[in-house]
Amino acid sequence: MLKRIDLTRDFQKHKKEYMEAIEAVCQETAYSGGRFADQFDREFADFCKVPYAAGVNNGTSALHCAMMALGIGAGDEVIVPANTYIATAWGITYTGAVPVFVDCTADTWEIDPDKIEEKITDKTRAIIGVHLYGQPFEFRKVKEIADRHGLYVVEDCAQAHGAGYEGKAVGGLGELGCFSFYPGKNLYAFGEGGSVTCHKKEYYDVITTIKNQGCQVRYYHDLTGYNYRLEGLQGAVLSVSLKYLPGWTKRRREIGRRYIREIANPLLTMQVHPENTDPVFHLFVIIVEDPEDFVSYMERKGMECHRHYPVPCHLQKAYKHLGYKKGDCPNAEYLADHCVTLPLFPEMTDEEAGWVIEACNDYRA
Repeated sequence: MLKRIDLTRDFQKHKKEYMEAIEAVCQETAYSGGRFADQFDREFADFCKVPYAAGVNNGTSALHCAMMALGIGAGDEVIVPANTYIATAWGITYTGAVPVFVDCTADTWEIDPDKIEEKITDKTRAIIGVHLYGQPFEFRKVKEIADRHGLYVVEDCAQAHGAGYEGKAVGGLGELGCFSFYPGKNLYAFGEGGSVTCHKKEYYDVITTIKNQGCQVRYYHDLTGYNYRLEGLQGAVLSVSLKYLPGWTKRRREIGRRYIREIANPLLTMQVHPENTDPVFHLFVIIVEDPEDFVSYMERKGMECHRHYPVPCHLQKAYKHLGYKKGDCPNAEYLADHCVTLPLFPEMTDEEAGWVIEACNDYRA
């Protein structure tokens, strides 16, 4: 069975380096924060071409920290796409603010700038755009809207490490960039991890205080904090992986662009990638009339596929109290009802990619 993603291949290939990095942390017992986590922060900031990167314990905490750094809280509203993983909205909710869901476009499946302004009120403080599946959202249009209304723009980069927008790296476009290093991400930890990137030291200082129990000096707590530190073991592992990320990204792009060129079945619709973007193909999602039939078909062909994501955020039970109903975000709802994710990961062979292409082209409903 060809897995949708196979993390064992990377581990086996780089096992010696990973184990040496882990041992170094164990020798110093630098488990919670510490120099290995700090070293990765510096390396990741350089990678994202920003002055600051604050490592945290996961991508959800990164989003929470970003909201707190902007002073967002009870009574505020933050606009967010309906088509994303639920963690994008959690960061808003954790502060006491309210997520306001906006539909995605019918082609890129990213937040639709034309639907944003009608959702802005006097309570709106920020817009979170998600570079979903590794495809950057239309940042320039979103930023123009935000500037007209005095709003912040935050990037959810959890699926887009190394992606580009108009020649610039994601994570340095908006006020803050939020990354996840969950296993399976383009850059991933051996467990959980995340980071917040920014250009302003004032944000960095707030985040590094928040994530460390609210203190800069041990036992002196300046504000209500959280235990959101990045573990030293994860920092060391991420430093190893970061060296290989450019190569992994190149390979993802090779496979993703091959899928685009060679999958020609009219029953399958693919995501549109505008020319001013350079996606990193974290997920290769298609839409098909009967997704469960397609998943079963691919399984019979020896290939694993997943559903990302079968329920849009505005229709999740957790947000039922906000009063959204079916039909409020029709593009996101259609995508959720028809989405399937194909196998794609850097260690895939050309032959395996060919199997996926052939199976897709042979599919008949």
